[in-house]
Amino acid sequence: MDTRKLVRAAFIAAVYILLVYIFAGVSFGIFQLRPAEALTLLPILYPEAVPALFVAVMLSNILGGLGPWDVFGGSLVTLLAAWLTHRYRHSWIAYASPIICNALLISIYLHLIFEVPYWLAVVGIGVSEAFSVLVLGIPLLKLLERRGSR
Repeated sequence: MDTRKLVRAAFIAAVYILLVYIFAGVSFGIFQLRPAEALTLLPILYPEAVPALFVAVMLSNILGGLGPWDVFGGSLVTLLAAWLTHRYRHSWIAYASPIICNALLISIYLHLIFEVPYWLAVVGIGVSEAFSVLVLGIPLLKLLERRGSR
């Protein structure tokens, strides 16, 4: 990885962590608003965003206090979603992977932690993730594409 990509990865991770910190009150739980998840579309443009998001989620989820399931489980789900986003960057799958992976996989442990039905957790996380990805992430991605950020 060249220096520019390494710096970009560090910047992506830092911005993600900062956004989770700023919005910590609403970034955790079954129904959440995590604006940092808008960054999950960045692997479409930048392959280095894949490991950056993995590290960022791992460090950010320490803030949430939900324990090892969220710290390690959440970061592994993000790694999978980020890899799929990059792999299928020319397809609708890139946009759907963070939403689907988070909704179906994060909900496995969140429904146990919060003692709610699995499908309620799926809906809560799915709607939350869809908002962050579609309403915040797509405009961010389009802005970066217009600016020719490579």
